[in-house]
Amino acid sequence: MFSLITNNSQNVKNDVLSGITVALALVPEAVAFAFVAGVEPMVGLYAAFMMGLLTSVFGGRPGMISGATGATAVVMVSLVAMHGVQYLFAAVLLAGLFQILAGILKLGKYIRIVPHPVMLGFVNGLAIVIFLAQLGQFKIVDNVTGVNEWMQGSQLYIMAALILVTMMIVHFLPKLTTAIPAGLVAIVVVTLAVIGLDLDARTVIDFVRGMLPADQAATASLKGDLPSFAIPAVPLTFETFQIIFPYAIIIAAIGLIESLLTLSLIDEITGTRGQGNRECIGQGVANTTNGFFGGMGGCAMIGQSMININSGGRGRLSGITAALVLLAFILFGSQLIEIIPLAALVGIMFMVVLGTFEWSSLRLIGKIPATDMFIVVLVSGVTVVFDLAIAVIVGVIVSALVFAWKHAQHILVDTYVDENGYKVYDLRGPIFFGSVANFKELFDPKGDPEHVVIEFKRSRVSDHSGIEALDSLAEKYQAEGKTLHLRHLSPECRKLLRRAGNLCEVNVMEDPDYKVATDELG
Repeated sequence: MFSLITNNSQNVKNDVLSGITVALALVPEAVAFAFVAGVEPMVGLYAAFMMGLLTSVFGGRPGMISGATGATAVVMVSLVAMHGVQYLFAAVLLAGLFQILAGILKLGKYIRIVPHPVMLGFVNGLAIVIFLAQLGQFKIVDNVTGVNEWMQGSQLYIMAALILVTMMIVHFLPKLTTAIPAGLVAIVVVTLAVIGLDLDARTVIDFVRGMLPADQAATASLKGDLPSFAIPAVPLTFETFQIIFPYAIIIAAIGLIESLLTLSLIDEITGTRGQGNRECIGQGVANTTNGFFGGMGGCAMIGQSMININSGGRGRLSGITAALVLLAFILFGSQLIEIIPLAALVGIMFMVVLGTFEWSSLRLIGKIPATDMFIVVLVSGVTVVFDLAIAVIVGVIVSALVFAWKHAQHILVDTYVDENGYKVYDLRGPIFFGSVANFKELFDPKGDPEHVVIEFKRSRVSDHSGIEALDSLAEKYQAEGKTLHLRHLSPECRKLLRRAGNLCEVNVMEDPDYKVATDELG
């Protein structure tokens, strides 16, 4: 990975300065995702504050930043359009409760089943998504047509030059000193340069005004008050529950998937271990609070998390600082963040893209199995075209199918005739839904002698498809008037066999003790 990390130890000064940098980068993201969800900018800013503060205090991954995200915003837009923002608050509240329940039930551990090719695809896809999202900053609203058009002329050249300056500061400053986060220095330097040279550069407030109707744009501001407690103004009926339930489930699932994958990525980068189940609870507490205080909720943000890690933020203080500084900007310093050039923030995000993308994965082409490379590309593509949750689910399913197909080919057998004249089939490999077809082809009921033994000492029946295959095989041997013996089969399998159950040779001392995947025993 293109590493921008300067140190691995926690440091109060680094955490505070890194938190300030993250707070500045949170503003345009929160505003943009608020517009994606169809709510007012302040709803996104409140979400960034509450998500960042509460997950930093209660979450399981110090140094990880949470806030309003695009992955959850795209789910919310239809709910807001059809039922209004109060139903959104109710759905976010319910999603938080689902996430707390997931943490209590210790479901966070299941993130470990995500294969490494899926993780590579997730990281690369998310880097591409972050990059593509920044391209929107190169568009401006035409005053005549009211349509977004690409920048041209001097405005484009100034934007590109400021981005380049920002990236150079972020890249080269850590080689000289790590006393101050390079991202924060870049933002201050570029902002002062724009003001001092009176450059025609778009600022954060220009971005906000560009997303508002013309009658609202002139008076637009990021100044706000403290979020206030209010129970979502929705009818407390079963009909309301039916409306918000599917949205809450999706928001909760997407939020946990993105948060836990980001947690795993930061674990790998920092060489430390986060607590997945605690993070589920932390995300749930934050989203539930959002529902009561007028925020749009969200989850972990890989871009801002990488900015924090790259700037030296390792402890919970970095996330807490980011949230409190963001709140301070909203209450007292809105004019300061409104004048920040977008080019500075875009440049920082471009450096995040370079640091997030797994460039080493490009060198793996031809060196790892083609199926693994296909999964990396597939997950990256689905992440870009659809969203992270769908990409991870697709990646896990494809990986599981590939695994099943490969192991289906590994069912082998050694045959010999023992001292009693019985033909013994000594199996190797699991019998499950993927290998059942190959398993059946190993036997010759018509050509075999009167007594046949299937030895399971080096094999196991993994699911109910294997049980059915044994019953079917026993029926074929019985039809030929021959006796089939099943040796070293597990007690669970023997219990489930219907036709072949009385053919098992029980050896309590040697028989294996494992469980078979089936609903009949549960």
